[in-house]
Amino acid sequence: MKRVYVAGHRGMVGSAIVRQLQARGDCELVLRSRSELDLTSQQAVAEFFKSEQIDEVYLAAAKVGGIIANNTYPADFIYENLMIECNIIHSAHVVGIQKLLFLGSSCIYPKLAEQPMAETALLTGTLEPTNEPYALAKIAGIKLCESYNRQYGRDYRSVMPTNLYGPHDNFHPENSHVIPALLRRFHEAKLNGDAQVVAWGSGKPMREFLHVNDMAAASIHVMELDKATYNANTEVMLSHINVGTGVDCTIRELVETVAKVTGFEGEIVFDASKPDGAPRKLMNVDRLAALGWQYSYTLEAGLQDAYQWFLDNQDSFRQA
Repeated sequence: MKRVYVAGHRGMVGSAIVRQLQARGDCELVLRSRSELDLTSQQAVAEFFKSEQIDEVYLAAAKVGGIIANNTYPADFIYENLMIECNIIHSAHVVGIQKLLFLGSSCIYPKLAEQPMAETALLTGTLEPTNEPYALAKIAGIKLCESYNRQYGRDYRSVMPTNLYGPHDNFHPENSHVIPALLRRFHEAKLNGDAQVVAWGSGKPMREFLHVNDMAAASIHVMELDKATYNANTEVMLSHINVGTGVDCTIRELVETVAKVTGFEGEIVFDASKPDGAPRKLMNVDRLAALGWQYSYTLEAGLQDAYQWFLDNQDSFRQA
């Protein structure tokens, strides 16, 4: 039975990959918590790979955070993410591991990239300044995979997800992303009997959201594609694959669906004096479709699942 190492198995994506691999029961999982293995330590990672006889690696470990965290701790974000990638990818190569999947982020694309964003947009323009160090680290991860493939004949692949949500998301009131923040706000408004909830902005910008179970399924699909199919749909130096739904919705539609899922029956007010951000952010997922995968969770079904997880884990969900 093959031994599969999932780095970052306690994170939102890593835990979803673990759940799906466990359900299949056709591999032995190798998992290490942060306290057991410091991924920023070259020596510790090298020794771990030498001792564990690993066959495949899912690299889902990363230091992540919102805009405020990225702006406040840029050195931490670029240093830790670069070290994690360098250590895992190089150590995997040194011990002869042929298959690895690196998980990136849609923030790798230029701030003004044409919508929907295709893989070819990479390195064609200036990045969004707020998370540039993080984005550069993720781009370096793609290029590490490609370079080890070119120089050593490895089969290291990369996937770039759109905005993710679902179980094990971060529901912290200050520094969570839009979906967990909205689910929590509308849940609390319902409990408090509030007459209205104020949403930021006009509600007009378009965004794309992918349930983390779909992301995990896509990751496993890409990892397990035969080499000929993968090669036919990627380029040696443009090998990353976008993962998304290819469908976007307005922030207004999102907010109204969250209200429905949480059972909030009051009024929703959009405060148009607050900034909207980019008018549209959507991934072009033609490459992934050509490789035979598409999403299965509708937004409403996915939000229901995320809300149920929130309800079941309110006392213990991630605080940081």
